[in-house]
Amino acid sequence: MANQATNYLEGKIVEHVLRNVSFTSPATVYLALFSSATDEAGSGTELAGNGYSRQAITFGAHSGGTCTNSNTVTFGPASANWATVTDAAIMDAATTGNMLIYGVLAASKTVNSGESLQFSVGQISVQVL
Repeated sequence: MANQATNYLEGKIVEHVLRNVSFTSPATVYLALFSSATDEAGSGTELAGNGYSRQAITFGAHSGGTCTNSNTVTFGPASANWATVTDAAIMDAATTGNMLIYGVLAASKTVNSGESLQFSVGQISVQVL
């Protein structure tokens, strides 16, 4: 997944590092799936319904500025066909909340009724730019 930090996260980092404004990282972060482009403002069309919900994701320590997921992340099974998944984002809450990091998937994913979408360990990477 190509990735970038949202304006929200960039602002929190700058305030924390340069102005000593407290920022508590979320205890759990969640992977969200989108059927339209995500962007710095935290927009995009997140999937909804039909067996979809955000899934908790964990990351290992960074190596060379890159972190990868350390758990398998499984969505579904879908109770009806989902819109084609084109983008993903890391969110700070299971519902609503703030988008932290976003990006385009290497390949679009189609999930039909009864199917699941799974990301294996190491398949989601976040690179510090």
